[in-house]
Amino acid sequence: MSVAEVSGRSIHYETAGEGTPVVLLHGALCGAEIWAGQVPALTGAGFRVWTPERSGHGHSPDVPGPFSYDEMAEQTATFLNTVVGERAHLVGWSDGAVVGALVARHWPDLVDRLVLIGQHFDPSGEVQDSLSSQLIAQRDDPPAFLRAAYAATSPDGADHFPVVYAKTIDMVAGWPGIDFTELAKISAPTLVIQGDYDEVLLEHSAAVVTAIAPARLAVLPGTHALPMESPQLVNPVLIDFLLGAESSSAW
Repeated sequence: MSVAEVSGRSIHYETAGEGTPVVLLHGALCGAEIWAGQVPALTGAGFRVWTPERSGHGHSPDVPGPFSYDEMAEQTATFLNTVVGERAHLVGWSDGAVVGALVARHWPDLVDRLVLIGQHFDPSGEVQDSLSSQLIAQRDDPPAFLRAAYAATSPDGADHFPVVYAKTIDMVAGWPGIDFTELAKISAPTLVIQGDYDEVLLEHSAAVVTAIAPARLAVLPGTHALPMESPQLVNPVLIDFLLGAESSSAW
């Protein structure tokens, strides 16, 4: 695993393969390991794959201050500029999809194609009794499996997990969403993927596709963990989309 200094933050990342760059953006409270089912398939299809871990996630140390999607998007844009060094496809899952959408909206010259997996972009698009709402309710008693996963990779140690967990919950609970008029300004060809038993309502994903004019929707059998639980379903759809015309002007 490599380390890059990005806006004064130590960002750990892995890269594999050769070809057109694809940057995979993990969700909350996890790191690059969630893409284990996608990296071999993408490199085999002729892509160079980058899997950065945002501050406080995976192997990247936390920094003082609250988490915010806007800061995560800026961090990702800086990574694209300074480390990847060229226009790339972005693939985001869960919170990573929010980050990807914000990068595509505010730094369009950095993004070729955009894939958004398993994420709502307005609180009204979240299913009832969602995983997020359950985690918010457990703010003071986080699940043991999340604590163990954090301890296995974080350089900050297991004792720092409550800090990162609280920052994550505060960000998710206080997020107002992305206005659909802002989504409509995304110019990159976009693929929205979700499971049929995901954390996002089907009608919400359909509305996101309508808002982002150059967009398509794929609904696959599965849950919010779709990329991990069913790579054999996700990967062909993902690769077929990314192998399309390299320039958004050719969409």
